[in-house]
Amino acid sequence: MSEALLATQGLTRTFGGLVAVSDVTLTVQSREIVGLIGPNGAGKTTLFNLLVGLTKPTRGTVELEGRSVVGRKPHAIAARGMTKTFQNVALFMDSSVLDNVVTGALLRHPLAEARRAAHAALDRVGLDAVAHRPAGDLSFPERARVEVARALATEPKILLLDEVMAALTPMEMEGVIALVRDLREREGLTFIVVEHHMKAVMALCERILVLNFGQLIAEGTPAEVSRNETVIDAYLGSEFRRALHGPGAVAEPAP
Repeated sequence: MSEALLATQGLTRTFGGLVAVSDVTLTVQSREIVGLIGPNGAGKTTLFNLLVGLTKPTRGTVELEGRSVVGRKPHAIAARGMTKTFQNVALFMDSSVLDNVVTGALLRHPLAEARRAAHAALDRVGLDAVAHRPAGDLSFPERARVEVARALATEPKILLLDEVMAALTPMEMEGVIALVRDLREREGLTFIVVEHHMKAVMALCERILVLNFGQLIAEGTPAEVSRNETVIDAYLGSEFRRALHGPGAVAEPAP
């Protein structure tokens, strides 16, 4: 196997007496789509924040393409090629959709070029037609896509998606799944996806990591994870166990 695009070793973060992330060691290969699941409070968003430099680890390492990013500022890590979306979509609602995305493109381009790059990012998510509308006029699903476009405008190699499918309808989720697959296939992007919609995770991701109380308790294919008794007990629940053995049992994700 080639060198991992992203690797952590013993990654830990404590807040006083609370251990939010505990000794997490993981690898992500280029062009993978990896799911990160677990109960509320499991440490998923904290782990994302550690990866992109929003939070400094208490101990442990984070390497992007074999180079440590621990202690780097978020913009410096983004310049290396790793950034995230935010669970609570944080757009400038009075500004245009385009100007929101320009803020991401400015990481690598002067203003005129950043505007062109922002248009291109909006086109990739199917929103260039609304580029000049105020962001506050958009629907929630559209705002989520603007958040993705702004992250894409930083020209990432690996993109961390933090619940971008929250509050979406099944049809809207299918659109996001198609978008992520298309970005991986056409542009070679790598994704880590935090998501509570298990059908979406199982359909989209080739490999799933499971956190509970800050610890990585399981990893494997969607089929393997869905049959892991520890994961069922900690997160998926007894209803999932009953559904697993009936019609519509979870299968491997579509190619």
